[in-house]
Amino acid sequence: MILDFFPSKTLALYIARLFVVRMLGVLLMLVLVLQMLDLLGESGKILSQAGNGEAQLWTYVSLRVPQLVARFLPYSALLATILTLATLNQNSEVIAMKAAGLSAHQVLAPLLLAALVISGLSFVFNERVVARASATLKAWQAVDYGKVPANSGDRTNVYLRDGPNVLTAATVSGSGAAMRMEGVTWYRRDSVGAIQEEVKSPHAVFAAPGWRLDAPTSFDVQTLQRRDLAPLVVAQGVTPEQVAISSVDPDGQNIVELAHSISALKANGRRTSELEGKWWHKISGPLSAALMPLLGAVAAFGLARSGQLLIRAVIGMALGFAYFVVDNAALAMGNFGGYPPMIAAWAPFLLFLLIGETVLVQTEE
Repeated sequence: MILDFFPSKTLALYIARLFVVRMLGVLLMLVLVLQMLDLLGESGKILSQAGNGEAQLWTYVSLRVPQLVARFLPYSALLATILTLATLNQNSEVIAMKAAGLSAHQVLAPLLLAALVISGLSFVFNERVVARASATLKAWQAVDYGKVPANSGDRTNVYLRDGPNVLTAATVSGSGAAMRMEGVTWYRRDSVGAIQEEVKSPHAVFAAPGWRLDAPTSFDVQTLQRRDLAPLVVAQGVTPEQVAISSVDPDGQNIVELAHSISALKANGRRTSELEGKWWHKISGPLSAALMPLLGAVAAFGLARSGQLLIRAVIGMALGFAYFVVDNAALAMGNFGGYPPMIAAWAPFLLFLLIGETVLVQTEE
């Protein structure tokens, strides 16, 4: 029995079912509350656009909910672990399991297996749904909740330099010679960086070389005069390839697309440590849900009548939330170059895996 992590199929299914049901309940509660609060803050901006109504509010919800699910799934797994194990402990079910010869790891095995399956499903959900929803939502927000972008692969808030001059675009769609910019602004600057002229255009297309601004409007900073111009070609040193790598959103790309973007940036001599950290975190992030049963396991052991059940539950919550704090801090350090990308993404997971195992062994009575 010591080597068999699942000595009873019935018991394993019972514990796993308790965990999964509680996790789904906690996740649903968190997503509903946070989505309502978020919608209250964004509904004014959405409805301020002419033609927007209830349909656009539901569109926003459909794009925002996947992000909330992905973000708070590990938190839900932590809280569900504590609720499940504390209930089993309070009802003396853990004592009955240990009296039957089960070790602490055998008691936790159904939760760990269920959490591992949930981590795998979370990874697929992030890659297939969350990445597309994030890209579409950012492109929609870039046009101030105007017309919903048809292409979720559109890049937003693109900033490009051509010598002292600057070309910006709210969104960029397409690729190669068919690339198209929307909400374009061209800043002509002098040698010291002071803006001499601002030219705005609703859209621009690649003119090989340069970018042709259609229906541009010029504002001269020195004379404070605004005038309409004929179609104008600017930024002749900027190529579609430079545009493609100028704005890489790791949250809006799946793991394969992000790998290609990183390779393109490296080929052009660009710094990629932040993106590499995000790439590794696309794997370690969903896997954090599988770590939560181990961190919350302290709530399962110890006699409930000793009065320490609440303290043990608080310790489990503290360990879980400490992991998220350290994980975010490590990613930030990786972005600044303090840690290599792989270590920034995986060190918190491995550290708290060891901490959770140590706490479990030390606190089991």
